Amino acid sequence: MTIDRRTALRLTSLTAAGAGLTAGLSGVAHADAPARQLILTGKRTAADIPDVLVPGTPYFVHYELRDQAGNPAGTESAQCTPVTVGLDDAFVLASLVLLLGDDMITASTAYRRPLPSLTEVAVNPRQWSHLFAITGGTGSYDDASGSITIEHLTRDDDVLTVDLD
Repeated sequence: MTIDRRTALRLTSLTAAGAGLTAGLSGVAHADAPARQLILTGKRTAADIPDVLVPGTPYFVHYELRDQAGNPAGTESAQCTPVTVGLDDAFVLASLVLLLGDDMITASTAYRRPLPSLTEVAVNPRQWSHLFAITGGTGSYDDASGSITIEHLTRDDDVLTVDLD
């Protein structure tokens, strides 16, 4: 029987996860293994989102990330390009990079974004979220797959839920 690389990695991951659960039950855990789910909070420190989105004109956002205990965890940077712009929203392509210590997770998406005039106001902003597909990573996240949900709570605050397969 021939097994392709992806299947072999999944089987290896399942075996390792089973061993980790068994070890965890006995009180021993492997310190270098990444968590299956990471929840991070972000504070925007830079952005060049224009007041009016224009198809084909990219913008970026950058956030400093903290873990659930409030400790610095890394950075979130996204390069976004509107493809179409309507009256209420824009259809946007985006690439995301999470730098987590010496490790990295990359992701991409296409999503409908409420227009900045609705989301970038300082008082009572509209909350919204979108989903990224994890495309890979480095270090502890080498060959990562899964998804990242980003919830925009305010203009400058977001919550990332990273679900690793």
